[in-house]
Amino acid sequence: MKRRLFLVIIMVLMLAIPVRAEPIKWVDFNVPYESLKYAMNVDIGSFDKEKHISWIDILALAACRTGGRCGIVSVKKAVADLEGDKCAKELAGDVAKYFDYYHEAYTAALGGLLGSFAIEKDGQWVAAYGLKAFSPIAAGYGYSHCDDFGVSRSFGFARKHLGNDLMGGLGAPIVAVEGGVVEAMGWNRYGGWRVGIRSFDNKRYYYYAHLKKDTPFAPGLQEGDIVQAGDLIGFMGRTGYSDKENVNNIETVHLHFGLQLVFDESQKECNSEIWISAYDIVRLLSHHRSSISKTADGWQRVYPYQDLDVEEFCGSAFSCMDEFA
Repeated sequence: MKRRLFLVIIMVLMLAIPVRAEPIKWVDFNVPYESLKYAMNVDIGSFDKEKHISWIDILALAACRTGGRCGIVSVKKAVADLEGDKCAKELAGDVAKYFDYYHEAYTAALGGLLGSFAIEKDGQWVAAYGLKAFSPIAAGYGYSHCDDFGVSRSFGFARKHLGNDLMGGLGAPIVAVEGGVVEAMGWNRYGGWRVGIRSFDNKRYYYYAHLKKDTPFAPGLQEGDIVQAGDLIGFMGRTGYSDKENVNNIETVHLHFGLQLVFDESQKECNSEIWISAYDIVRLLSHHRSSISKTADGWQRVYPYQDLDVEEFCGSAFSCMDEFA
């Protein structure tokens, strides 16, 4: 009897312990620029309204209904429906079982791009809500790019291109798209001089490769450093495709910009990494560029910046979000 009671207690305790769901293993990110921009503008425009409509909710609902295609028509329909009283998952109806997947996937891909931030202008910190991520190319430096994610590459072994190439001028300043921690830095036989930055929520790993020979990195930048969105991290070049360091074996000057999603640490540095196309995200960021200038004291941001959603990384110039409440 005691043994049976003991087994019952164990079973009850096991049922009370939440079962950890398997992490997402693949994301096919097919949200076009027009849909990203429309959903973003709705999110920003409704921020101070009675019902703030999240762009993640918009896109996840549209993706449920279209199998992840997220065309502009489906996004506008999702916005119209979300203006009512029902939440996004309720509105998904018969396809609600897919909502959590898309919401988690899109949160991982886009979660750090919108939010609260402050920029210092004329000695005053100005707080705002909106697009807080930046184009990887600093303001004033031209570039071109196309949707080249997945095209073939042959150096080392036959493989797919897991990034977006931005063609520009030698030495163009490269900035952090989003704030985070410098996780990797140095030479890679494929990427040449490169920097890898993990977002503050650990969901996104940004990879900036083929940086400039001899002077690839922002002065003083080191692994473990905390960077803010728009901070200078390096300079465009054409290094890589060599086991020997500091070699220009890439034909065209460009930045290889990659975006990896990490749902579980076991997915980092392995054969099952999740890289998504960043082409439409780069297009979204193209009109939001960080101003970097070279002075007698070196490279500096024209407008100092702070991410107000990450309290522990707020600067001493102000007391986080309370000052802007």
